[in-house]
Amino acid sequence: QQQQQQQDEKRVLSYTYVDGFCKLIMLLYKLISMSSPSAQSFNKKVTLMTHALSAMYLALIVDSDSTNKKSDSSSTSSTAVTSQNNIKFDGRPYFRFLVILLAELNSPEILQDTSSTFAILTSFSNIFHWTQPSLYPAFAFSWVELISHRLFMPRLLSLKAQGWSLFHHLLVDLFKFLEPLLRSVELNDTIRLLYKGCLRILLVLLHDFPEFLCEYHFSLCDAIPPSCIQLRNLILSAFPRNMRLPDPFTPNLKVDLLPEIFESPRIMSNITQAIINSQLKDDLDIWIRTHGPSTFPTTLLQKIILPPSEVPKMGTRYNVSLINSVVLYVGMHAISMMQQAPKAGMMTAHTQTFAIELYQHLLNEFDAEGRYLLLNAMANQLRYPNNHTHYFSWILLFLFSDSSQEIIKEQITRVLLERLIVHRPHPWGLLITFIELIKNPRYDFWNHSFTHCAPEIKKLFESVAATCNSTTQQTTQTTQVVGTAQNAQQSTRQPE
Repeated sequence: QQQQQQQDEKRVLSYTYVDGFCKLIMLLYKLISMSSPSAQSFNKKVTLMTHALSAMYLALIVDSDSTNKKSDSSSTSSTAVTSQNNIKFDGRPYFRFLVILLAELNSPEILQDTSSTFAILTSFSNIFHWTQPSLYPAFAFSWVELISHRLFMPRLLSLKAQGWSLFHHLLVDLFKFLEPLLRSVELNDTIRLLYKGCLRILLVLLHDFPEFLCEYHFSLCDAIPPSCIQLRNLILSAFPRNMRLPDPFTPNLKVDLLPEIFESPRIMSNITQAIINSQLKDDLDIWIRTHGPSTFPTTLLQKIILPPSEVPKMGTRYNVSLINSVVLYVGMHAISMMQQAPKAGMMTAHTQTFAIELYQHLLNEFDAEGRYLLLNAMANQLRYPNNHTHYFSWILLFLFSDSSQEIIKEQITRVLLERLIVHRPHPWGLLITFIELIKNPRYDFWNHSFTHCAPEIKKLFESVAATCNSTTQQTTQTTQVVGTAQNAQQSTRQPE
């Protein structure tokens, strides 16, 4: 019996047919290149590769469906345990097939022809999107390794805008699969391993393609659950390669005088999709232009709260995507209006009428969970020096000083502090906002009860304050505790 099991295992791990199929595809691919003119060969090569990948996808569907059906039928029989050992889905043949094709397509003789590169990478991206973990969980580990493979991800992202959009969809597919699994505080070994893989992908992107994270930060953060603070920090710590970040620990740093603080960041994510889906776009635009009707904030609040039937699925009673979209959309319009009136300061009357009033209304009407999600949406804009970082840093500080409710001040502090006490990197805008909060006597931070409600909390605040109040000569030592986004990103860019 043991010998039979070993033979079965060898038969399962035999890739003879997979390797032979891959060789046949590449022989046809090379034959097309040699026998057809360049214009015709382009279409034929793309068609060949698309059909080959589609055949693999159809085989994966049949294999997965038959496995599920056998699993369902065997679960009701007396030999369920024995049967399940033979019906588990095995994604290794499909993984091997895709890796071999990627390796062959990256051979020197094929890389010389760059005409069909984008079309073929698009075909691979489509296959990866169709086999995403949400649809085929048993293929999740192979899928994560494939989308981050050194022969796929760097080549796709090197195509700039065209490739960035494709890889952005794949990364969102990964986050959407992990989102319900990461809501739980207790993670099993399988989910923890997937989470570590996701962290490593983001670290590679932060090292090699920081501009990609900068331009798609909104939709990436929107797909990440609020509990994943380190994932979010990695995305928000990215800054353009041609920028040198000012040291946030510099004494008397004048953020208002930085030249980059007046520039708008480039955002490629669709920030209005959730607003349009909720049928609020027209009403929100009218509110921004005319500050009316007065019932709009109440209407918005009703749209943000999910129907009871959707709460178990989403894990919250709030439409988080709508909150994120409204916060950034309103803030961008407020910034645009201030740029049109350069002589006006930050706290203009018009800014308060439609932006501050809306934020304050939501803060006052939300419960603790809603306020936390709203403040998180604002903190997601605290990134590298730009006018979004400057505006939302001021918004958070203004809400802290203007609010008469201690709970709101405490939640603002919590949102900032919980992003600082995790492992670095930390976004530059987050650091300058928290330093301003604890050092400026205007906010009277240390006299609030929540800063010394427990010995552990008091010690934590004192530790962070000691770091923030250190001199410039001590910055190197203090970054080991708190760290800055610039030092973290620059260290990752050093050659291994």
